[in-house]
Amino acid sequence: MRADKVGERDSHHSDDHSGDHSGERDSLAQVLGGWDASVDAALPPVAFVAGWLLTGNSVGWGVAAALAVGVLVAAFRWSRGARPRAVLLGMLGVAVAAVVVLRTGRAADFFLVQLATNAASGLAWIVSIVVRRPLLGIVVGAALRQRGRWRHDADLLRAYGLASWVWVGQYAVRVSVFGALYAADEVLALAAARAALTWPLVAACVAVSAWVLRRSLPAGHPGFRRPRVEAS
Repeated sequence: MRADKVGERDSHHSDDHSGDHSGERDSLAQVLGGWDASVDAALPPVAFVAGWLLTGNSVGWGVAAALAVGVLVAAFRWSRGARPRAVLLGMLGVAVAAVVVLRTGRAADFFLVQLATNAASGLAWIVSIVVRRPLLGIVVGAALRQRGRWRHDADLLRAYGLASWVWVGQYAVRVSVFGALYAADEVLALAAARAALTWPLVAACVAVSAWVLRRSLPAGHPGFRRPRVEAS
């Protein structure tokens, strides 16, 4: 498999930090689970704005369109073997946004939940770095079933902390853009930003954080798949 080859290359050539990093980037993307969730998350907001526009700015029809698309996406992912928890969380986000906008009657409020969750996520990542439990390490370590061994590798712990700041930056960009557009009540622009700042931004974040992670590890380190527990 490609990921295995990446690991072998790291163990033999990890002293060359100026080489091709595409394998490490792709490996991290595979560990983090791909882009399906990012694409799926952008569809209900776009459907909401389309329904809102086509029915003369009716938030009720916009909500109906968003919920319908959300259900279709959830059913499709479920049929493709997605985890029930991930499917339900996706639907929960759409449902909460629907409740908020139906109560306020303001179309821009459909994006309020997204703004709040991005702000909370950014804060959570900052806290995790400060307490030396960087979330990037927790997510990757859990996916690789490392049982927290990465935390006993001082070099890997430091690298995860530095790479996690890239993810903080991702949330900061979203909060800044969404916040400005929400304050200006720019519904169409919010939908466009919601689409633009999902898959493309996540892809860039994975690529940059993989680069930072690799560059932060010292020469001779076998890579994030192989924590050097004995070093502690």
